[in-house]
Amino acid sequence: MAEQMIELNVTGMHCNNCALSIHKLLEKKGFQNIFVDFASEEVKFSTTDDSVLPEVIKNIEGLGFKVVDDLNLNNEHFYEKVENKFLFSLFFTIPLLLHMVLPWHFFHNPIVQLILCLPVFILGCMHFGKSAYNSIKGGVPNMDVLIFVGSSSAFIYSLIGTIQNLGPDYLFYETCATIITLVLLGNAFEKRSVSQTTSAVKDLVKIQQVTANRILNGETEIISARDVRPGDILQVNQGDKVPVDGDVLSGDAAIDESMLTGESIPVEKTKYSTVIGGTIVQHGNIRMIATKVGSNTVLSQIIELMKKAQSAKPPVQKLGDKVAAIFVPVVIGVALLTFGLSYWLFDVSFQKALMHAIAVLVISCPCAMGLATPTAVMVGLGRAAKNGILIKGGDTIEAIANTKYVVFDKTGTLTTGKFRIQEIKTEIDDIEKIRGLIFSIEERSNHPIAQSLVRELKSLPLKKVILKSVTEQKGLGMRAEDIEGNNYFLGSGLKSNKADNGADFNLFLYQNQQLLAQISIEDEIKPDAKELITQLKKMNIIPVLLSGDRKSKCIQVADAIGITEIHAEKLPEQKLSIIDLYKQKGKTVMIGDGINDAPALTQADVGVSMNDASQVAIQSARVILLNTDLHSVVKFLQISKHTLITIKQNLFWAFAYNIVAIPMAAIGLLNPMLGAFAMAFSDVVVIGNSLRLKGKKLR
Repeated sequence: MAEQMIELNVTGMHCNNCALSIHKLLEKKGFQNIFVDFASEEVKFSTTDDSVLPEVIKNIEGLGFKVVDDLNLNNEHFYEKVENKFLFSLFFTIPLLLHMVLPWHFFHNPIVQLILCLPVFILGCMHFGKSAYNSIKGGVPNMDVLIFVGSSSAFIYSLIGTIQNLGPDYLFYETCATIITLVLLGNAFEKRSVSQTTSAVKDLVKIQQVTANRILNGETEIISARDVRPGDILQVNQGDKVPVDGDVLSGDAAIDESMLTGESIPVEKTKYSTVIGGTIVQHGNIRMIATKVGSNTVLSQIIELMKKAQSAKPPVQKLGDKVAAIFVPVVIGVALLTFGLSYWLFDVSFQKALMHAIAVLVISCPCAMGLATPTAVMVGLGRAAKNGILIKGGDTIEAIANTKYVVFDKTGTLTTGKFRIQEIKTEIDDIEKIRGLIFSIEERSNHPIAQSLVRELKSLPLKKVILKSVTEQKGLGMRAEDIEGNNYFLGSGLKSNKADNGADFNLFLYQNQQLLAQISIEDEIKPDAKELITQLKKMNIIPVLLSGDRKSKCIQVADAIGITEIHAEKLPEQKLSIIDLYKQKGKTVMIGDGINDAPALTQADVGVSMNDASQVAIQSARVILLNTDLHSVVKFLQISKHTLITIKQNLFWAFAYNIVAIPMAAIGLLNPMLGAFAMAFSDVVVIGNSLRLKGKKLR
């Protein structure tokens, strides 16, 4: 039976340890390719037997989480919202705290304090106790174990003091209530902040949720974009969002494609133009035919790429995950040791020793470690996506750090890919036949040279040739056969002695191995190429030109923009070995756009592809630049660098906080209430630092 990917939406996860407990459960059951993300509330795994799904859902819900069909339709009940739980607790906690500063004897009564604390404690048991029990059952004790043990210790100790009437020294009801209230406040902050870090994907999903005007038998009906099928005729008016990908049948419109490319200038669309779902019609109106719908649209693929990118953990995160997994048992051990040493060795009173131990439990926070990396990665990926840069993996961000070489393909990357024919030198008198052969062969290719030649030849007199088959050879050219059995080759890869091998001619057309024509073409350098190379050099990155084109053409482009390292006339397999050589000397990024670049894009530490590249190149690359503006390359390097800096800052603060806070709590410098506040604050600091990346000035 074929392996298939199962995707579940799971609510109730609020830290990395929650995700780890589900991960461990699925691992024990022997599933593969497991991905659990608490921030996006997604669980994925692959299996060959989907009949086990009901049992898996039952087991996940047995851990205290909830599996839902659609996160957008999952409305939490009033009493389930963490914000409402916090407000409920606060209502009872404020009077408990007031008795410490106000001389109202009524609040000093142990029974009154018990009555005020009890609702908060019960809520804490339901919220933290249930999660703590389920996490221990799952084999990965989470943060809630520490909160539950700490608050319960304070409550039980106070309850014994109340029953035995031992006096005010034995009453710590306000400690129990304040711990629960402050941690709920931290959870509320965390929930709001995490939802902001995942906003990039949520924004894209919202773009998909539109209606479409379908034309059926001359009548217009309004349907959801989800119900559009390939071949449907749709009317899109000014101000509407294009519902799905398709081709324009009639009409003219200026369409804002900034959500896809980051380019703010609207693009003019006329008959036969391609339009993309989610883009907005600013002026005019069009009638279109749907070509790609559902998960096949460009927008759906972008959303899927973003989700996959968030799931790929950078190596730096694995350290945080390992620490978080063993953290809770270690902290419980430290708390017990603190109590033992304080009470028996340093002769501290039982109450103080207990408060020290509770403070250790409450102040320890593996949540900050678990949040450190995913929040920064999500904000970084979101910022990149808004700049028209799609990054296929969170681990790509770390792979790009300390880049030493950026290797460029020439055609379509550093140059516009729009070619002009300078000259056609023919061996026969029939120029229209030669043009017709070139046109018929090249219209079957999506290489930038081929597309430019087809565009130019379309307007000239030519005799089209009916071809039986056309195949593309990576790095060489095109082979074709006509209905009469003649074989043709058009490309730069084969040259006979009859060919003029000077710098003037780059393409050669053969019929049955006899030279028919030599074609001289010129390509225009992108206006921002020189500035890009200058910026890379300022960043101490060495630019390299690696092309299958002729040496003279490569030198001409390299000299114009300032590249000194040139490798010309290279076939795909030769490009691979050159990338390997650079990888041995330092981190190497390859930027290309053609089929012949695909192996090199895969081989490089990070492959970057242009949006107008071949589908093979896009699939081979780990980064796709939706905007053909070369400034995107620098923007991508800057976003990656600053995301990694943010991750390291987050991990530093998370570790430093615990290294300083736990010993301070153990020696009695922090009481449990202050500890609960500091713990909530540590999460907010880490998430706040990640969110800073949204608007941070990149240098």
